[in-house]
Amino acid sequence: MEHAIYLVTLVGAALIVAAAFSSLIAFRFGAPLLLLFLCIGLATGVDGLGIQFDNARVAYFAGSLALAVILFDSGFGTPLNAMRQAAGPALSLATVGVILTTGIFSAAAHYLLNLSWLESSLLGAAVASTDAAAVFFLLRAGEINLRERVRSTLEVESGTNDPIAIFLTITLVEIIAAHTNPEADVLATNLVLGFLTNMGLGAVIGVLGGFAIVRLVERLNLDHGLLPIFVLTLSLMVFAAAGAVGGSGFLAVYLAGLVAGNSDIRAVTILKRFQDGMSWLAQIIMFLILGLFATPSQFPAILVPAILLGLFLIFVARPLAVWLCLIPFRLPRPEVAFVSWVGLRGAVSILLAITPLLGGLEHGRIIFNVAFIIVLVSLVVQGWTVGPLARRLGLIVPARLGPLDKVELELPGSAHHELLAYRVAPGSPVARGERIPRWARPSLVLRDGRSMRFQDMGRLAAGDQVYIFVPDRYPRLLDKLFASRAVVDPEDADFFGAFAVDPARSAAELEAAYGPGLTEAEQKLTVGALVTERLGGRAEYADRVLIGPIELIVRDTDEKGRITGLGLSFEPTAPVARVPVFLSAGEIGDRIAALIRNWRKPAERHAAEDAPIDPAVPGPDGQKATSQG
Repeated sequence: MEHAIYLVTLVGAALIVAAAFSSLIAFRFGAPLLLLFLCIGLATGVDGLGIQFDNARVAYFAGSLALAVILFDSGFGTPLNAMRQAAGPALSLATVGVILTTGIFSAAAHYLLNLSWLESSLLGAAVASTDAAAVFFLLRAGEINLRERVRSTLEVESGTNDPIAIFLTITLVEIIAAHTNPEADVLATNLVLGFLTNMGLGAVIGVLGGFAIVRLVERLNLDHGLLPIFVLTLSLMVFAAAGAVGGSGFLAVYLAGLVAGNSDIRAVTILKRFQDGMSWLAQIIMFLILGLFATPSQFPAILVPAILLGLFLIFVARPLAVWLCLIPFRLPRPEVAFVSWVGLRGAVSILLAITPLLGGLEHGRIIFNVAFIIVLVSLVVQGWTVGPLARRLGLIVPARLGPLDKVELELPGSAHHELLAYRVAPGSPVARGERIPRWARPSLVLRDGRSMRFQDMGRLAAGDQVYIFVPDRYPRLLDKLFASRAVVDPEDADFFGAFAVDPARSAAELEAAYGPGLTEAEQKLTVGALVTERLGGRAEYADRVLIGPIELIVRDTDEKGRITGLGLSFEPTAPVARVPVFLSAGEIGDRIAALIRNWRKPAERHAAEDAPIDPAVPGPDGQKATSQG
């Protein structure tokens, strides 16, 4: 018995170490990290090194707990401004998008796999949700500075679509296991009522649980070493409590993390670091277990239809569902195309594919194997192309700041102040003599191994380590002061325009100088307000507005989203991506209006030609026209 404990511990630790080392390969080559984890599990499983693991209940239980940890960390790290910015498109994708993807995909699965409609829908529900961890790892590994609106949409969608897919999958497993064949209207009614109950209870318990976590952390004076474990345990209690009363535990734990992460919770720096590490560990464990559970020798029997279904999901089901969900929103076509492509399937899809095995379904193993192959196809096809596609569609924006060396230090007993340690970068504003604002209180400077008071140091120099007390939610200005200048290549310089424009100047001056054809109402606005209005009420860094012969580019915004810097170009300089599909509702309306105008013009022209000429009306040369014949 004792020998077995040591052996299991050794093998398990070795697998985790191998997965951790594989992250270095992923960062070096930009490979999908999830794909490496799964491959390690497959290589050590029954068809590889011979480790036998076929306990579906243990795999599902461990995967569910790991997913709860990942979702809590995802919610904890999602700022509310990102949620507000992307709430409409992301929640539409997370609800209607999952349902549409399930329906479209199930039609193809029904004919390619000869499964019943309910079983095909079950497979569709299992692979309908996206994997956030894989997407954002690829963005970080490739050092991709993606547009904030696109990043927020993908982040919020991936954090909120898992509960919907889980509800659909479990419900369909229960229906199939009961050997019932309900009528379509009865099935739809039960799904809608069950969905509202499941999501409603999960949302209420999640929000209340998040506030409870914050209050307990503030009221209890726990040791800093114990506090992160306490918070993680409370999040799992929220997850379990919601599931025990019939709600969505996964939605509850995500919302609990969202509430806690956007509150003035104590020791937030320590909590973020701990949860980041736990999230990595949860991902590694979940992926390795799912890889071990798979049996590659069973794949050849369904390999061809599974690959075809994976390609159908990538090129048809996901893009069509995304386009239908985003029609009401005026998102540019390149952004819609990118969101539709970055729908990577991951561990959640494999985890949900285990539920048919737990329910004892006849074709449970086929559904699991097909879902596993679809995930592999998604990671291979989409995982390697996220960065190149973002660049091709013009969604990469130049970095705002250059290199920045900053460390956040937690202050005991204070939730409203932080101690930041900055290393002065060469070429940064403070190195050039820029003053530190009054709301920041520098206390200590380390130079050449000596510590001195800030007041005694004089001008800061490159390499100095500066410790500064700041209020929480400090403005981004402090980072700008200590960061070096961002490296701007000629393409980036063109990206932001050749000339700077003051956003506070009157738009009438633009009309007088360049004649872009502004209306009288628009000329009464400031240039910043004009750009914000043309962008639909919200401006984002690197947004562009074409007005007649000029193009205005947003160079910077403040914390409230107000434009603080604009560039002007005389010709469009942003990469133009020709995306033939993904029209929004606004674009569809514009095209219909243009067709109507073009249809009316010939009729009006013919009517004008057929009308009798009035002799009293002067002609183009100023002479009175005379009627002919």
